[in-house]
Amino acid sequence: MPVTTPTAEDAPAIPLVLADPVGVTVALVAAIEPNLAPAMIAGIVAGVAGGRVKQRRLAQALTDRPDMLRDGRSPAPRVVADLLIALRRAGAAVISAPVCAGCGKPLRSLQRRGQDWYCAPCDRRPEPCCVCGQSRPVAFRDRRGRPQCVQCPVDERDPVDTIITIVTGLEPGLTAESVADVVHAAATRRGQRHQLAWELQDRPELLTGAGAKATAPCLLRLIDLLVTAGAQTITAPACPHCQRHIHLHRRIDGRWLCRNCVAKTRARPCAECGAVREPGSRDEHGRPLCPTCLLRQPANQETCTTCRRRRPVSVRTPDGPLCQSCRPWPTGTCAICGQTGPCLISKTTGQPWCRACKQRWARCTGCGQDRPIRGGTIAAPLCATCTRPDPGFWQACPGCGEPGRIHVGGNARCARCTIHRRLRQVLGDDSDTIRPDLQALHDALATTNRTATVEGWLNRSGAPAILQALAGQPLTHDTLDALPPGKPVEHLRSVLVAIGTLPARDEQLTRLHRWITDTIAARANPDEQHLLRRYAIWHVLRRLRGRLNGADTTHHQFLAAKRNINAAVALLDRLAVHGRALATARQADLDQWLADDNARREAGNFIRWARRNKLTTLELPATRWAGPATPIDTEARWERARLLLHDDTIDTELRVAGLLVLLYAQQPASISRLTLDYLQITSDTIRLRLGREPIVLPEPLAGLVRDLASTRRGHAVIGAPGTSPWLFPGGQPGRPISPFQLTKRLRDLGLNPAQSRSTALFELATELPAAILARMLGIHISVAAAWQRASAGDWTTYAAVVSRRQPLDAARKP
Repeated sequence: MPVTTPTAEDAPAIPLVLADPVGVTVALVAAIEPNLAPAMIAGIVAGVAGGRVKQRRLAQALTDRPDMLRDGRSPAPRVVADLLIALRRAGAAVISAPVCAGCGKPLRSLQRRGQDWYCAPCDRRPEPCCVCGQSRPVAFRDRRGRPQCVQCPVDERDPVDTIITIVTGLEPGLTAESVADVVHAAATRRGQRHQLAWELQDRPELLTGAGAKATAPCLLRLIDLLVTAGAQTITAPACPHCQRHIHLHRRIDGRWLCRNCVAKTRARPCAECGAVREPGSRDEHGRPLCPTCLLRQPANQETCTTCRRRRPVSVRTPDGPLCQSCRPWPTGTCAICGQTGPCLISKTTGQPWCRACKQRWARCTGCGQDRPIRGGTIAAPLCATCTRPDPGFWQACPGCGEPGRIHVGGNARCARCTIHRRLRQVLGDDSDTIRPDLQALHDALATTNRTATVEGWLNRSGAPAILQALAGQPLTHDTLDALPPGKPVEHLRSVLVAIGTLPARDEQLTRLHRWITDTIAARANPDEQHLLRRYAIWHVLRRLRGRLNGADTTHHQFLAAKRNINAAVALLDRLAVHGRALATARQADLDQWLADDNARREAGNFIRWARRNKLTTLELPATRWAGPATPIDTEARWERARLLLHDDTIDTELRVAGLLVLLYAQQPASISRLTLDYLQITSDTIRLRLGREPIVLPEPLAGLVRDLASTRRGHAVIGAPGTSPWLFPGGQPGRPISPFQLTKRLRDLGLNPAQSRSTALFELATELPAAILARMLGIHISVAAAWQRASAGDWTTYAAVVSRRQPLDAARKP
């Protein structure tokens, strides 16, 4: 018989609005049942509905129809019938027992058909017998699934004998008695044993590795028991999707799959966060929710017994639930790094090791290869093979012969072979041939050293689902632009650009152009659309492209252009509310709007542009910069500089970035885009080109920059090129660290980049002329002059002073 299994779409919507489902159920039962105390009712509810899902389903069903407690009639969930039976056994007098939907008889046990429950006689629906033709209850089904009644004889030999013959033919070492015991343990019913015998007669290869194609679940149990009994030829089947020898969970599309692959077939976009994952539940509207969003629902959170905060439950103790922060972890001293903290026991050494060392990579002092650390110390790390070189502990992978892996079973594959199979499934066509446009991506993923990262990318990110959805379409920027925007699409795009599959482009400028198009299209007035198109495209974008001069748009430039356009939109909306347009607006209308606290001051750029083009008579002059608005704290600047120069516990990249802000007044946006071409490294000196003229870096900053240039490492593994040109690589392959992330990390050190840069510019402007300051720091001459005026520096006689200086050699002569 075919086995039908429910899917995620078949599951009913689980209400999430009941914050206390147990309390709701207890209140409904106690309101009509005087013989049971509320504490006893709560214990019964907890016994029949142990999980939150069952508790909510029970409470919702009784809330929708409370008369069910008195009449006991279905349709209703199974948990309602279990509650009614448990309450009757506890001595309830008013609560009704479940009533058969067919004959109306009270039930102590029941059979379900859909949402209705029946007694055993009513549940046995009569069908025409294939032998006598009489419509009678089905007692047996033949090999073709046809029903037979109990009065018609079954002309079949004992199925156990048939199974023994097939199994002993493959495994002569097993006795008939042991095989018979295994068959009865795997198939407890006679009908199951008949199905098992028929399937093995038709396809005996199911016992030798093809068991994933079986239709009867008892066949998989039979194979597991035979392997446990000592069978050598009979092998457990691998999952058809991931090729892992693991427990097969459910039958999907005619094949048994493991639990992870079943979850991938059920993946749906979450209604809240949009992540493509297996639904953990569904909300009251039937929309899927991923497990993460399900835990965030207030109804799924409980009060932690330690911190007294209402949070998701991480572990339950006899004293009550605990959240993730209060959950106790086993502590110990890591055998590798020596730090005391939460530790696990290593399978390789049998000693504790922390989670940081479990993920640590280094060059093994035994074999000299870059591998995960599994033993040794931080100073002398060892890989897994060098930690346990004794034979018998490690087994070579049967696929590639690579040593150094603990095998769960004799047919297990190493991570590299598993990744190759997964890549053929994700990046290949129907014949498992890699698509030509994805060959570079396949090669980059297949040759990555960190196989765990690639495996996580294939199993948990949304990129593989995007690539499979784009099968048959050309892989271009336009194809990716047509997808819903999000981090998975942008990270996949950066990977494809880094490996050369897609050409590089200015992503910020493309994003700005797309945003402008959507903003203009959202305007209902055609005249406003024409006006905004002229301003946004022919002024804002045109001026931005002129300033770029071939470089890519920065995030700050993107935000500045977006602010100016949004300010123009806000001004037009304000004028439309008062029945005016830009051409008919008066200065009083603008002044009234500017007096409002919510007015967008950036609208001045739009107004001045419109006045130059004779589109309005409004005036809003630009305001001159009046000097630094934040306090100039020189002592704090040098205190932070000394900390970054001499504190070895801070990351080198943060020390260099902070010192460039404090000493050379650089913005995080400029620092993040520094490449190795900006450095001139010799044996004696290091020069850094921030403007037109390079600057000689003094020690110890020069040593920090030298170390950073030689040890810099990006956080991206998937698609990351071998050598990155960026001095501060970022999390996406081929891209530098974002200014936002760099600013955030500097703020975590107690360094405010904007205030520190202002302080540095103020002091430098008092020591250097504006022209030299502009050439050295790469700032505009007008900015340097403005800071010189703000610092009250007077360099009008600088050239005359320099001309009167004596040469150094002449000054040294007596």
